[in-house]
Amino acid sequence: MALAPRLELRQSQQLVMTPQLQQAIKLLQLSNLELTEFVEQQLEENPFLERTSDQDEFTTDRRTSDEKVAKADTDDKAPPQEESLDLTRDDATAIAEEALDTSYVERDGGTADGEAAHTGPEGINDWSNVGSGRGGFEDGREITDTHTSEITLREHLNEQLQVATSSAQELFIGNYIIDLIDDAGYLRETTADIATRLGADEPLVEQVISILHTFEPAGVGARDLKECLCLQLGDQNRLDPAMAAFVENLELLAKGDLKGLIKATGASEEDVRDMIAEVRSLNPKPGYAYGSDPVQIVAPDIFVKKAADGAWKIELNNDTLPRVLVNQHYYTEVAKTKTPEKDAIFLQEQFSNASWLVKSLDQRARTILKVAGEIVRQQDAFLVHGITYLRPLNLRAVADAIEMHESTVSRVTSNKYVATPRGVFELKYFFTASIASNCGGEAHSAEAIRHRIRELITSETPKSVLSDDKIVELLRAEGVDIARRTVAKYRESMSIPSSVQRRRAAARAAI
Repeated sequence: MALAPRLELRQSQQLVMTPQLQQAIKLLQLSNLELTEFVEQQLEENPFLERTSDQDEFTTDRRTSDEKVAKADTDDKAPPQEESLDLTRDDATAIAEEALDTSYVERDGGTADGEAAHTGPEGINDWSNVGSGRGGFEDGREITDTHTSEITLREHLNEQLQVATSSAQELFIGNYIIDLIDDAGYLRETTADIATRLGADEPLVEQVISILHTFEPAGVGARDLKECLCLQLGDQNRLDPAMAAFVENLELLAKGDLKGLIKATGASEEDVRDMIAEVRSLNPKPGYAYGSDPVQIVAPDIFVKKAADGAWKIELNNDTLPRVLVNQHYYTEVAKTKTPEKDAIFLQEQFSNASWLVKSLDQRARTILKVAGEIVRQQDAFLVHGITYLRPLNLRAVADAIEMHESTVSRVTSNKYVATPRGVFELKYFFTASIASNCGGEAHSAEAIRHRIRELITSETPKSVLSDDKIVELLRAEGVDIARRTVAKYRESMSIPSSVQRRRAAARAAI
């Protein structure tokens, strides 16, 4: 075969991401507070943007029944499907040409003479410094660059929680409890109150608290000073009966009652003095080791409230949303004056950017409401009955239901918090794993399966200890399609011994 130079024509299609399209994508990932920071910067730079106190409140209702949520009904301000900001590579061409096309000003932003304004060269008011999930500053710094880089207590505990358990139910409860721990490292809310708020069993909440008690710094998550000291002593393997009695009688130490401590502990005076020195070396406020960071208050981006008719009312937190509009009258007046070409291009670019930002903010709000509304529809049972009823849910299920792409749903649920009757949660908390049904029915939540495995093992007798194979058999009879290795993994994640170990323990207890 001879080799020779030749010309070929090939037709191909590719997505060109304009700076404005990139900016619209990134706005989805910002929380309301981060968005406000960015908009404040734009207000300083763009003469055609101005604040306004008049802004539509975006709300939607989710009608519910006793068993499940019906098809969502929305009011006139709820987002129509065709205006959703679904910024994905799969259908980005249609988005760029319709919902987010760069000729937006040409269609809607006419000049005083009725002629369409045109966009100027890129870079005059560049929005490309909006970071992924963060806002940006003019000098290239990110918003997070202005914060201290020292790890916070909450971040430190959350990192350990991800390693300590793979149970979505325990992760859910653990994250909630970590948010309740104060700067000193203490948990001030009772187990009963936490269980009531989350709709969880008190033993499960106490189990999660026990997991948190194994974290660093030692003593974190204690309910009072005595528990904090006991946790630290236990971490050092120094919590023997005498030391436990010493801690239980701390009020005698406060009074300087050495004889009372000797009597209470049954130890010698020398040993008691050693205990005093040891206890005084402990840290009564372990959380302060991570207390140099400023307190970061989580402001909910979305509110979910129960309406009088039983529906879930979903609304954006308008108090934290930036409120801006385009001063079109000012632009019209400026456009009438004769200015050098360079200045005219600058003004046109600023007006284009201002118009685009306002449109992007509106579509961002509508998209967030649509995603949040579907999550509420899917997780209605959790909101009504508690954490035991968390449904298996993933990004694709939400994306398919609202006809968006997974990447859009992922962006919307990043850095967004929702305030519900059961507390404030990150949107991503509502996504849990699932186990298929063997009878074609609805899939089962992995957490519900873990709970059922725990129930089966708790109800077994010394003479009928259940093997993993037997548990598989019982679960399949209940319609759960599960493998033996999955049962073993779930059992081990709950720190439940094998059937052999449980049978030996039962035999020893019977002696």
